[in-house]
Amino acid sequence: MNLDLSADPIALTAALVDIPSVSLDEQAIADLVERALREQTTGFEVLRHGNVVLARTNRGLPTRVILAGHLDTVPIADNVPSRFEQDAAGEQVLYGCGTVDMKSGDAVFLHLAATIADPVHDLTLIFYDGEEIAAKYNGLGHIERDLPEWLAGDLAVLGEPSGGWIEAGCQGTLRARLSTTGVRAHSARAWKGDNAIHRLAPILARLAEYQAREVDIDGCVYREGLSAVGVSGGVAGNVIPDAAEVVVNFRFAPDRSVEQAIEHVREVFDGLELDFEVTDSAPGALPGLTAPAAKGLIDSVNSHGGGGIRAKYGWTDVSRFAARGIPAVNFGPGDPNLAHKRDEHCPTAQITAVTAMLRTYLTGS
Repeated sequence: MNLDLSADPIALTAALVDIPSVSLDEQAIADLVERALREQTTGFEVLRHGNVVLARTNRGLPTRVILAGHLDTVPIADNVPSRFEQDAAGEQVLYGCGTVDMKSGDAVFLHLAATIADPVHDLTLIFYDGEEIAAKYNGLGHIERDLPEWLAGDLAVLGEPSGGWIEAGCQGTLRARLSTTGVRAHSARAWKGDNAIHRLAPILARLAEYQAREVDIDGCVYREGLSAVGVSGGVAGNVIPDAAEVVVNFRFAPDRSVEQAIEHVREVFDGLELDFEVTDSAPGALPGLTAPAAKGLIDSVNSHGGGGIRAKYGWTDVSRFAARGIPAVNFGPGDPNLAHKRDEHCPTAQITAVTAMLRTYLTGS
């Protein structure tokens, strides 16, 4: 099988979807992407690092734009191969695992790399693996560690699904384990024990009463959220448990650091008898829309009647670029609310529109 990068990016999206690439099984798609970039583009230095495929121009242009997209998907749910259908309005829709998250974005980047002869920015393309699973597998993180010079640029565009909107920055994320202890006893003599599960009640009450903060940054409104995402405890059906825990997830606006987010969560549960352990965290990313390179993208989207600008809810790899002082946005076809669903699908018109908007931006025409 070969990928035709000059083909309509709609067809290229379908071809990418038809290559299974569940996380940790990206070699086949990485092989095809690498070969296509080497054989069908000009002026690009191409490098393979594990299952990450990198390509960049070195024309000496005053600015560099990074186009980055992950090649992996969540597990397939009887939704490969791809298929085309019409929606209720008669518009064409492409169904399949990865149509939204994010092989349509990858297809747009690959197509533009092969069909733009004279960009006004030097370009860096990064197609990476392991984004949908634990951070230690993330190929972009491996590049950050092993080949950091490939992450230099004036603007990074991640092809995450955004419905053709510029979704600026991202929220930070924090997970913490809140544990309680008690005294084990026979449930027939419950008064002899101290039920650790019952001790979770005040924790859950504070979560239920929590008022989320909304923050406006550069015209983008970020809404925070603190939620219980897991509860565990219990020994047997006739035992008063002596240990229980609740896992909470705090999605915080990018004006907070990770340290400030941890302190805020501690304050929410101040005064309760519990053990507090942070199990995972990642910083958010400020919008960075005032950077000159970002303004050019905004102008291009506006000139095509695109969706506009809004805050990104959730964490994405834009955070990695923001931490390096590089403005970064999420911009791609597809409704992010459909990502990972069994009926994942993308209107093909969005693939065409995002391609046109990025072409205008990258060529300055």
